Amino acid sequence: MIQCLDKLFCLSTDHTAYMMGITDFGHGEHIHFGGPVSPADAQALSYKRTIGRGTAVEYAPGSGYFLDNIPLEWSGTGKGDFRNPPIELLLPDGTFTNDFLFLGHEIQQGIAPLQTLPGPYAAEQEAETLILHFMEAASPVKLDLYYTVFAKEDILTRRAVIINEGDKPLTLRKLMSYMVDMVPARELTFTTFDGAWIKEARRHDRKVCPGIYVNEGSTGASGNKHNPGVIVSETGCGEDLGRCWGFNLIYSGNHYTALEMGESGLVRIMGGISPRCFQYTLSPGESFETPEAVLTYSDGGYNGLSAHFHSFIQNHIVRGDWKDRERPILCNDWEACFFSFRERKLLSLAKKAKQAGVELFVLDDGWFKGRNHDRAGLGDYAVDKKKLPHGLTGLCERVNKLGMGFGLWMEPESVNEDSDLYRQHPDWAVKLPNRNPSYGRNQLLLDLVNPAVRDYIVEQVCAILDSCPITYVKWDMNRHMSDMYSPFCENGAFFHEYIKGLYDILGRIFYPRPQVLFESCSSGGNRFDLGMLCYCQQIWASDDTDPVERVRIQGGLSYLYPPCCMGSHISEAPHQQTLRTTPLSTRFHVSAFGALGWEMDMGTLTPAEKKEARSSMAYYRANRRLFQFGRFYRLGRQNGMEGWAAVGEKGAVVARFMMESKAAAPVDVLRVPGLKAEATYQVERKTKGLRVGPLSSLIKHVAPVNLRKDGFIIHLIDRFYMLPDGKETFTATGRALMEGVPLNTRFIGTGYSDRVRMLGDFGSELYHIQEA
Repeated sequence: MIQCLDKLFCLSTDHTAYMMGITDFGHGEHIHFGGPVSPADAQALSYKRTIGRGTAVEYAPGSGYFLDNIPLEWSGTGKGDFRNPPIELLLPDGTFTNDFLFLGHEIQQGIAPLQTLPGPYAAEQEAETLILHFMEAASPVKLDLYYTVFAKEDILTRRAVIINEGDKPLTLRKLMSYMVDMVPARELTFTTFDGAWIKEARRHDRKVCPGIYVNEGSTGASGNKHNPGVIVSETGCGEDLGRCWGFNLIYSGNHYTALEMGESGLVRIMGGISPRCFQYTLSPGESFETPEAVLTYSDGGYNGLSAHFHSFIQNHIVRGDWKDRERPILCNDWEACFFSFRERKLLSLAKKAKQAGVELFVLDDGWFKGRNHDRAGLGDYAVDKKKLPHGLTGLCERVNKLGMGFGLWMEPESVNEDSDLYRQHPDWAVKLPNRNPSYGRNQLLLDLVNPAVRDYIVEQVCAILDSCPITYVKWDMNRHMSDMYSPFCENGAFFHEYIKGLYDILGRIFYPRPQVLFESCSSGGNRFDLGMLCYCQQIWASDDTDPVERVRIQGGLSYLYPPCCMGSHISEAPHQQTLRTTPLSTRFHVSAFGALGWEMDMGTLTPAEKKEARSSMAYYRANRRLFQFGRFYRLGRQNGMEGWAAVGEKGAVVARFMMESKAAAPVDVLRVPGLKAEATYQVERKTKGLRVGPLSSLIKHVAPVNLRKDGFIIHLIDRFYMLPDGKETFTATGRALMEGVPLNTRFIGTGYSDRVRMLGDFGSELYHIQEA
């Protein structure tokens, strides 16, 4: 709901409120962003500016009005606000001073769609939009600030549009999507999600002190170094209690978020396109719109904040036939084959995967001519008939006959110099005319600013997708941008125009084909953002398939994105990224909280492991909607174990992961939030198998005969039999489970029975909770 009283605006969702007003001089003043309030509270909530600070610059003589000491909705340059500005504008007269003053406002039902970028969608009754109009005080430059309220999801989106209404060009060097000046009631923490390849989305907390903190992506994509989503929280905020604010961006390119604490204690946060190497010329009559930003607030801790983001993404960002559909269990051939395969080998992998309960077989890199390594072939789409004598159509038909769908990997944004495309169109690659290019993974990027390049990609990809019933696409992009140049745009606009070109391509390919499940990938999680989720339904979270690392990666991403959007696969151990050996059950438990797949030759499993795999896949299929679309909770760390829960209408699933095994562990407690207090639940610890081989040195002490741990008998038993892990079932009310129920003792070195919880290094456990 949007309320307007004179020059006071109150934007309310089901559980939050955002309030602002217009000062006597025409500037937007921020009043409140937090829990529910009404316009009657505006005077009490307003920042009290009774006297100016020393060395402050007075806006007008004798006014007692100092912009540097006002919490603003938007700020300019050169009129006394010396904090980080959301805009840098070079006006036709060669000056940078800008001062945007209020003109008027509009309120409209529904959303106001973006013209050049993807954004959220909603039925007319699901959203409401406020547009504030400002005009620069001395130049014909107009600024529109958009605010859209999604009441049910407790989300507010913001963006800015600047219009050159003069007769001379002006130069835009920085334009943020939003700016908020907060008056903190307690000390604040700034949380970002940072990392690298195979180490994405690690949570980092920083106490906010005077100064500027910047979270920026500069690789040409949203990036694995710094995700665009950030959180600001009050000291003491935890997963389930405390006040916190979340900010994200519907954009896949270079991004920028800055948080500044000024001398008066006011905290300014802003976000949008990175100003690094950014310059945009606005000719007379032209406009520029920023990406849409997503803002939310919760007094229910980080889990409450995540619930707002998850609901918004599921209801207003993800599109297509797969928006609400359970994602299929897939098997990707990459880690099993790399570039070395033939059709017979692929069909063998597919048959073994089908026997385990897999529903979709995906052919990864190496299927087109010349692609026997990563130095050739990108840019071409002719199928390698030596590897696939019956082509993609023949392979697809054979996979379909096994009762499985067929999916395909591709990397359309890149080109190798050793390719037919590059030999025909070397000018289509991104490179500077007077420099030798730099390479990433032995490849160059194609110039997506060039309309001919975009047409070529759309034509080639659509021809492949329409040649046979391909039901899934993994779209990869395996390098950062360098040598930024295109003859089709001014130099400072390249990063942004490239992303616009990408969005154009994706929309033309996938919007007319909503039946295709589209998974985005960029060397893993290098482009995990809301912009890509406007086109794809899931994103490959990381090239790291080690489940211990995945707990950290998927756990970090879960603050901002729902599990249904995370591609997560079971791979062979020891894992190729860490050399760590983990139990099969742990690999399943982590992957179950997402779009589950396999990334291995399942023929390498022992008969006992195959039996466990079939059982796990059957359980996952039966509870897939709960895993993928249930309300997700992070349970925090307890006695060295991280916990996740997915809670639905009739019950929950809880997984606990051993991150640090220690001797003589204390009692563990199972706590499950979000249940019905008065309901009764049946709780079952899902038993998993324990490999005999790794335990053979212990088993020999209780065996009636002496068994060599490396002998034939142990080897044979290990292949066909697993020791049962601790069984545990009990009944409890929702109230008791939400408070916390003590569990059976885990292994503490004093013996084994079928009730002892056997975890050890990197073990895990899964609890199924069903309303009785």
